[in-house]
Amino acid sequence: MRFLKGRRWVLGSILYVGLVVMMDLCMGNEEMMLSNNSSWWPTVTGMYIMGDSSVDCGDNTPFYPILHQNLSLHPCNGSDQTLLPQLLAKKMGLQYVKPFYSQNGSIEELLNGVNFGAAQATIMYPRSRSYQSLNQQLRQTFETIQLLQLQLGQETAKTLIQSSLFYLSFGKDDLINYLVDDESATSPGYDGLNFTRILVDQMINVIENLYDANARKIVCMGILPLGCSPSVMSIRHNSTIGDKLGCENDVNLLVLEFNTRLEQKILDLNLKMRGAQVIFCDIYRAMMEFIFHPQAFGFEDAKNACCGLGKYGGMKGCLSPDMACHQASNHVWWDLYNPTEAVNILLANSAWSGDPLSSICRPITLKALGSSSY
Repeated sequence: MRFLKGRRWVLGSILYVGLVVMMDLCMGNEEMMLSNNSSWWPTVTGMYIMGDSSVDCGDNTPFYPILHQNLSLHPCNGSDQTLLPQLLAKKMGLQYVKPFYSQNGSIEELLNGVNFGAAQATIMYPRSRSYQSLNQQLRQTFETIQLLQLQLGQETAKTLIQSSLFYLSFGKDDLINYLVDDESATSPGYDGLNFTRILVDQMINVIENLYDANARKIVCMGILPLGCSPSVMSIRHNSTIGDKLGCENDVNLLVLEFNTRLEQKILDLNLKMRGAQVIFCDIYRAMMEFIFHPQAFGFEDAKNACCGLGKYGGMKGCLSPDMACHQASNHVWWDLYNPTEAVNILLANSAWSGDPLSSICRPITLKALGSSSY
């Protein structure tokens, strides 16, 4: 026991010194300047990511190349460092957040954060047994927290967790499975409102569980406009309820139902969870700006996937990078449902500082969250 206590004290001291050094480096980093006269002081010490293909390119999904079926073998144009959470982590001065299955077990790596996300992960859809569900990722998160408590001691681990950012991005694949795989769901007049309510309730339950585990900085991403995605448009292109771009309005209305209900529930949580800051990021609104005004943001194609086969490149996913378009940055969509790196960069900038799109993340920007104490 004496050895363990001594080890905890040493590790706690290393953590403290590391945080002080990180603060000093960031204070002197010109990229962290808010203006010529003021600096941005980071208070986020680590990032713990949970989600689907919006946070993982398949590297964190066991046997993904075998299980991807007709979906994308390459769901992003590059590594997961091109995805939104990693771009935000970089803005916060954090190192690359390694996937859960690439961890070597060292406490040093855990302090920076862990990416528990897995491509095609769902909140609750029953046919997702081959993938890591929300509950599986939450369990891995709690196991990591317990390991930090064991190695650092309760109080040091508590401080670390409270100053870390917990990033959630789920729901896309649940709705994709419901809308595309289930033939009854794709027929006109289906009612998916109860389904979205169940999904949101599960998300809120996870946020409350994270709060009970001392998480105080939580970011929850909304679902992007699936009704404008190449896959949905290719499957339902004969529908008579699309808009001028061809987006499926009924699908987007279901996405909006999820997003609106989730944001309202988050507002309620912020009122009752003392000391917590939970942010909702409206990816849907940002994506619709890019889709309906592509040239204003440097895009040439807002309808076709850069990497895919069939109508709109949405019948089969990106099976090889060799089949991708020559200039991915000209496209809004990379594959069936995922945006390009160029879109992710714009989303990261908007989520971080409100530029080029303001009020994407509410009630505050991630920059404000990153400089605030819990």
